[in-house]
Amino acid sequence: MDWLERAAKLRQWSRDGVRAPHKPLLLLYALGRFQADAEGRLLYSAVEADLKHLLAEYGPARGTTPAYPFHHLVNDGVWEVRTDHGVGSPGTGVRELRAGRATGRLAPDLRVALRREPSLLGRMARVLLDLHFPPSLHQDLCEAVGLAPERAETDALTAPQRRQRDRRMREMVLTAYEYRCAFCGYDGMIGTVPVALEAAHVRWWAFDGPDDVDNGLCLCSLHHKLFDKGVLGMGDGHRILVSQRFVGRSPAAREHVTALADRPLIGPRPGAHPVAAAHRSWHLRQVFHGSPRPATAY
Repeated sequence: MDWLERAAKLRQWSRDGVRAPHKPLLLLYALGRFQADAEGRLLYSAVEADLKHLLAEYGPARGTTPAYPFHHLVNDGVWEVRTDHGVGSPGTGVRELRAGRATGRLAPDLRVALRREPSLLGRMARVLLDLHFPPSLHQDLCEAVGLAPERAETDALTAPQRRQRDRRMREMVLTAYEYRCAFCGYDGMIGTVPVALEAAHVRWWAFDGPDDVDNGLCLCSLHHKLFDKGVLGMGDGHRILVSQRFVGRSPAAREHVTALADRPLIGPRPGAHPVAAAHRSWHLRQVFHGSPRPATAY
């Protein structure tokens, strides 16, 4: 039984690049809890708040309940659910899961495999992270689910039938934007080497985003993280969007985030391809949180 392949092929609802990271988030959470307590069971009513928080922070903008992955992950052979009545999930109803004192944990065969080969846990985590989330969120997500990064072996893996990234993309994107953050204009270097400038995928690579200039932005480290977390986006006319859900009271937050609302992007240089409308639209639907705030005068 190939556990890496099972992790890579979780059955998910998918259409037109819609993100559905519910099962991957639950499995990552379960791996983190297994790492802390290999014998522990996860009582639904006790972990429901944790799972809701993960879905709100790392899932798509549309709301959902953790009851769905808690029930449906059983079908992938990596998870089991029990209630006071024995093995089996009572369904996707929150009331039923709470009333039946439903508990979940990794499937018995998977627990045996993880004890026999401890490095498998880190390799499964890497497959889930690579296939469903951009690299800028991996560290934060490991910490959120309780996976110790040094134990999770987050080195790159060879998984079945995975696409290879184009190593040239970073240089192509940074060149197109003349080594400046497209949101704030930051252009720091040490000597001739850019520092804290990154090539961000607009449509995430994990969701078939191509390694092309028209799917990339040159962003500083701060704005790359905020872009991948859905705080920032792009609207019509390649103007910057700032989520109304973002709250920042300090002068720094106002200057570096809130004040960006409705500003035009910086770049790309003449002759370079701007971000394609299809990729911009995907990010707006699948990553950006809520509605954009209007431009604010300071």
